[in-house]
Amino acid sequence: MPSYSGGLGVLAGDTIRAAADLRLPMVAVSLLYRKGYFTQRLAEDGSQTEEPVEWRAEDFLTEEPARASVTIEGRRVELRCWRYSAKGVRGFEVPIYFLDADLPGNAEVDRNLTGALYGGDSFYRLCQEVVLGIGGVRMLGALGYNDLTRYHMNEGHAALLSLQLLYDEAMKAGRASIRSEDIEKVRGKCVFTTHTPVPAGHDHFPMEYLTRVFPGQTEFLDLKDAPTADLLKRVLQAEQNFPDLQEAARSGAALNLTQLALSLSTYVNGVAKQHGETSRQMFPGAAIEAITNGVHAGTWTSPPFQQLFDRYIPSWREDNYSLRSALGLPPEEVWAAHLIAKFDLLETVRKKTGLKFDPEAFTIGFARRATGYKRADLILSDLDRLREIAKNAGHFQIIYAGKAHPNDGGGKDIIRRIFHAKKALRKTVPVVFLDDYNLELGGKITSGVDLWLNTPQFPLEASGTSGMKAALNGVPSLSILDGWWVEGHIEGVTGWCIGESRRTAAGNTPADNTAEAESLYTKLESVILPMYYTERAKFLAVMQHSIAINGSFFNTQRMVQQYITDAYLR
Repeated sequence: MPSYSGGLGVLAGDTIRAAADLRLPMVAVSLLYRKGYFTQRLAEDGSQTEEPVEWRAEDFLTEEPARASVTIEGRRVELRCWRYSAKGVRGFEVPIYFLDADLPGNAEVDRNLTGALYGGDSFYRLCQEVVLGIGGVRMLGALGYNDLTRYHMNEGHAALLSLQLLYDEAMKAGRASIRSEDIEKVRGKCVFTTHTPVPAGHDHFPMEYLTRVFPGQTEFLDLKDAPTADLLKRVLQAEQNFPDLQEAARSGAALNLTQLALSLSTYVNGVAKQHGETSRQMFPGAAIEAITNGVHAGTWTSPPFQQLFDRYIPSWREDNYSLRSALGLPPEEVWAAHLIAKFDLLETVRKKTGLKFDPEAFTIGFARRATGYKRADLILSDLDRLREIAKNAGHFQIIYAGKAHPNDGGGKDIIRRIFHAKKALRKTVPVVFLDDYNLELGGKITSGVDLWLNTPQFPLEASGTSGMKAALNGVPSLSILDGWWVEGHIEGVTGWCIGESRRTAAGNTPADNTAEAESLYTKLESVILPMYYTERAKFLAVMQHSIAINGSFFNTQRMVQQYITDAYLR
């Protein structure tokens, strides 16, 4: 079932699995996208083309009888939902409800609202967010969830749920417009997590869109009430007060959904300590904490390591923190489990491409969405230097994977550059790019390589989770000190850093690609490859520390427990 596109969707799934493991009474809501997912095809030169993936909801999900509706541009839009249950390690289930507007009674334009992931223009996106936020709260009520204590918004996409909660509070008080007491009650129920340090990741919509979506709702806010007027100013990032929403629309003001979520949440967090700092700079005056992301250990640990942990650390699924005992695992058994995962990956390479990679050769992995700031080609900056390293320090090979968004021309260019370098290096440094990156392939690569490479442009990696998946499988990281790696990195113990720490006053200086590529090459040539080939016991110690220190901590079990104590029970 295609139900995600990129790291945020995978993180959401891992969060829900961990909530089920912890028997947390939680329910999740998303939109049912039948379109927008694609099979990636790569030509000889690395040019990406996309073939749409069609799938049938009824093959995976159970339709619920409950119905809800929203009104858009004066039209009533009926919604149904489909249920998927995530089952935890002790059998507890967390339901996920996928909202669906594709019903015969709806106008064609409305039936398509839950049609495509990242489809349409910004007005289409706003209408989708009305379905998700307002429709989501109404559907939860229709399903009988009437005593929810917290609403957790991931990104601003769900922020309109706060408007429905405000409306509900006003109705309970017998009023048609929102006042400060409603705002306080709603603020006490909402939690907001921001996941992106890039302004483009924060939704803005012209106020005229909002008045178009909700005609006749201009008296929704009691703007004679000072705290309510102040809320509108913050959300619109405006200097002046507006007498009504129509006037705000006429003035060209824009609705900032991140500001709406920030203003109506009792707890706000970024997804790594570094990202918390970056977010506080982006939104001065906002109280933004940090809860570092994790990955679901039971999902991302490869079968050979699952079997190894089951033998020696039998409680690891229920208590991920017990993976700290990985330091006591027999090193030869860690190596044997790693080799099984590596052979599995190299067999996948052979089946997909016909290339036979050497199981004895040091293997570097890089797999994530192909987009500019992730700099997948940083290691390919100096091909002559790579040839020298292979000759002097030991053979190595590189396995890539990653889809570019269909509209991301820069991301597609990066894939072509990798293919160009692959051709130029073929005699000395084997490089392969595996097409159609998905969850299964991601799991094989994070567990089957010898080193996980991550080269984001600081400070644009909010957290990053692929290196955490690698750590669970004893694969150390070589990474820029950004996102989670600032916290997970102990030089020569859990892996290695590229360049210097940027958590200084000079932290906003532009990234120096040349200096960072040089740092990467030096570490590879003088530290990592010699350790792998001539001091295998030391390399195995780094592998075991990756599991014991990073695997035991950077998981969604710890993350969800932190949300419970810091956000949900506040």
